[in-house]
Amino acid sequence: MNSTDWKDALGKAFNVPVPTADESVPETDETAPKGDALQQQGARRLSIVLERKGRGGKQATIITGFVTDDDALKQVAAQLKRTLGVGGSARGGEILIQGDFRERVADELRKMGFKVS
Repeated sequence: MNSTDWKDALGKAFNVPVPTADESVPETDETAPKGDALQQQGARRLSIVLERKGRGGKQATIITGFVTDDDALKQVAAQLKRTLGVGGSARGGEILIQGDFRERVADELRKMGFKVS
């Protein structure tokens, strides 16, 4: 049986240095910067789309373009859901609002200071 570790084999195959067990690898997540979504208002343009596929014929308004962590995104989603009186969720840089509320969502986001396309 071969005693070569799979990490060593991949490192050799792709000519990449493999850290040993005693070396710590710093974990960085540059895709989702930490911070408050409200602090990033106006920094990027948000997209609002209506989605029907994969939902049993029901409609959902999807808001994308946020560059923040999920906790701050959930605060914005909670405020939108409360204002519109609908259900929804927030994760992965997107807010999902149940139903077709594209124009009302755009108006509310503009009031909050976001740029909406």
